[in-house]
Amino acid sequence: MAIDQLLAVVPVSNMTTAQEWYERLIGHPEDNHPMDTLCEWKVSTRGWLQISLDPERAGSSLLNFAVDDLDQHVHDLKERGLVSGNIETANKGVRLSTIVDLDGNRITFIGGFRNVY
Repeated sequence: MAIDQLLAVVPVSNMTTAQEWYERLIGHPEDNHPMDTLCEWKVSTRGWLQISLDPERAGSSLLNFAVDDLDQHVHDLKERGLVSGNIETANKGVRLSTIVDLDGNRITFIGGFRNVY
């Protein structure tokens, strides 16, 4: 048995404001809106980001996205009105920049990500 898709779920307290914020984060409107309490963006071939209305859990998520060009990604976010944190060097050429959504969920963008170190 193999896993076919990955769906990362981020709990939010307000769907309307979260949907608008995540549209700017991802750079386009949601790909699916199957119910009033759930929006989905396809972020890779087999990876999805979901926001789910869940006020009790909102603000508790940690999400990591590996990106091809971290500097460009941070610049693009700024152009869409979102300011990510400073780019920090981690280890072995890996660089990180974190942004926090309206509920306090933390999204870290990773530049220089490799499958094997």
